[in-house]
Amino acid sequence: MDHKELDVWKKSMDLVEVVYSVTINFPKEERYGLASQMQRAAVSIPSNIAEGTARKSNKELLQFISIAMGSAAELETQYLISIRLGYNTEENKIMTLIIDVKKLLLGFRNYIRNSE
Repeated sequence: MDHKELDVWKKSMDLVEVVYSVTINFPKEERYGLASQMQRAAVSIPSNIAEGTARKSNKELLQFISIAMGSAAELETQYLISIRLGYNTEENKIMTLIIDVKKLLLGFRNYIRNSE
């Protein structure tokens, strides 16, 4: 299975791009704080999908999908914090992409579980 062909990987890569484009406008003092945390959480999602698909068993793949889901939830929380702090004045494309990625991750997880 080539991770680059998976819709969930492609969508999570889109999410990484949007997170970077939004966090670049955060205050300078957040460069190594919330902005960095959001970027790392976003990058973690496609990275774990890629690593999981490179593993030998579905059990290992499911573990990496679970980690990616955790990173998506972490990113969602950090994004909501950024709105509360006034770094984002409204929910933008990030929230839509997070929701899409979470749905795709759940679908991918269910597909792998049902294929065993």
